[in-house]
Amino acid sequence: MRPMARSLASFRAALLIGWGVLGLAGIWYARAKGLPGWTALPVIAAFCIEYPFYLVPAFPTLRERFAGARLIPFALLAALLPYFACCCGAVQFEWGGLIRLTALALALSLWYIVLPAAAAIDLAFLALVPAVILRQFFDTVYAPLHPEFKDLRYLILLGHIALVVIAVMTLMLERRVHETGYGFVPNLAEWRTGAIHYFYFLLIGAPLAWLLNATHYIGPKPVLQTAAFFLGMLWFVALSEEFGFRGVLQPWIEHWTMSRQAALIITSLLFGAVHLGFRGFPNWRWAIVVSVLGWCCGRARNQAGSIRASMVTHALVATTWRAFFA
Repeated sequence: MRPMARSLASFRAALLIGWGVLGLAGIWYARAKGLPGWTALPVIAAFCIEYPFYLVPAFPTLRERFAGARLIPFALLAALLPYFACCCGAVQFEWGGLIRLTALALALSLWYIVLPAAAAIDLAFLALVPAVILRQFFDTVYAPLHPEFKDLRYLILLGHIALVVIAVMTLMLERRVHETGYGFVPNLAEWRTGAIHYFYFLLIGAPLAWLLNATHYIGPKPVLQTAAFFLGMLWFVALSEEFGFRGVLQPWIEHWTMSRQAALIITSLLFGAVHLGFRGFPNWRWAIVVSVLGWCCGRARNQAGSIRASMVTHALVATTWRAFFA
């Protein structure tokens, strides 16, 4: 079987499995929260619509089909289609929201078409992504149609997913960052490397967190809840953050400074700085602990040559914190 055929077959399998899981999870969540069908169905449809866009960057042969001029409609569809689905009963359609989403998709996808690939331009692009999230760009776009449905606040995840997808595709197809190992399933060696650096964090970061009083023990969470959190962390939060910091920023700094160790330290400190706003700004204790996590993740990436190893470290640490601490 040719590589393209294998890639399409894997993509279709992942798509069908994901659609099934999203549908079942959406129905269960709606029933658990008492959401009516006319509100839940548009939300489930929106996540199912966004899901194929989220898969594409992890399939190189398929991803390349959207290089060049095709990236712009890809970005617009990834940003707008889920919004239109939500407007069928979950959120109020507003021209302002449509304009904001369109402007963001165009700004990201046209970034390296309009601007040169220079250090300042690269850093500005990377800074734009967390700035959009921290400025709560999507809160007004995905405001629930009925204020009493507070659980629909998670709709902003659709905006976050679209943001990540467009940014990753732009960096891969327009900026042509070196292959980072972007993908969902680490191999055995990556699991091993990631797990080893997870234990490094337990030896260094955990005592440091205790000394700084950055967190406190609250007891174990349910196993199924912890497992679901781990998968969500591995396949979304860790994947996107490790791509940005360890897959893109760290190699760029290494190239600019001509020092792998300097790049590891600088990237780790920047990773911690981004988390200064966690539970109140400035949370220096948390930033210090997260910087140590960044060092462990960066070292895992250097040893494995892939961000999938650092994803494992990141997801294991975050899941341990979520399962036992607060």
